[in-house]
Amino acid sequence: MQQQAVVAEQFGNTASAYLTSSVHAQGADLAMLRAMAAALPKRPVVLDLGCGAGHAGFAVAPVAESVTAYDLSPEMLAVVAGAARERGLDNLVTRQGDVAALPFADASFCMVVTRFSAHHWLDVPAALREIKRVLKPRGVAIIIDITAPETPLHDTTLQAVELLRDASHVRDYRPSEWLRMLGDAGFKAERVNDWKLEMQFDEWTARMRTPAERVTAIRSLLHSAPQETRDYFAVQSDDSFTIDSTLFKAKHDFGDIY
Repeated sequence: MQQQAVVAEQFGNTASAYLTSSVHAQGADLAMLRAMAAALPKRPVVLDLGCGAGHAGFAVAPVAESVTAYDLSPEMLAVVAGAARERGLDNLVTRQGDVAALPFADASFCMVVTRFSAHHWLDVPAALREIKRVLKPRGVAIIIDITAPETPLHDTTLQAVELLRDASHVRDYRPSEWLRMLGDAGFKAERVNDWKLEMQFDEWTARMRTPAERVTAIRSLLHSAPQETRDYFAVQSDDSFTIDSTLFKAKHDFGDIY
């Protein structure tokens, strides 16, 4: 099966679980996103890229002119559309497609946001070029994602655990990798904030319907990891652990302001 099909199937099967997941539905980063959108010169036209269950779009919609929630999974988009109706967010629309080939004209959006999605993207540099293309001059992109440790030992453990849990995982990038990729795409980027997310092991694996044999493999990997890696991820007795998250702000720093 092609990787995009794996992503669509994985998240089509688990769409509703992501709407109610506390990891995705809550967080100070959502308030930060809304504040960043509200601080723009005008009510922004926003693209929520790889929107998942729509929480980033829901956060900015009250201060936005419009929000387009964009995702590869039609089932996920159906969940977003239903939740938007329930919340009275009539300025939010959905659109299905690939992040590396956006079906939007140049300079269509004042703000592009993506939250906990990019680690599933096959070609992040291509997606960043597309983000830059569809942003208006002086527009802003906000990238929020799980980030890998800069230490290779810890990085390797994280990628293995993530892939065992979710076959659609591609890579959690290190903050240094993100800043390099954003720079290469022509953005002026900054690392704004870092925080830890606690993964409750049973909930984390159940949300993705991880097969039992893979759950066993994850537990084995965590149990056998070097002590410094277990300490870094704060592995608990029930195998719950913490992972790093980072918010990056990238500006399309050319041309007249929208």
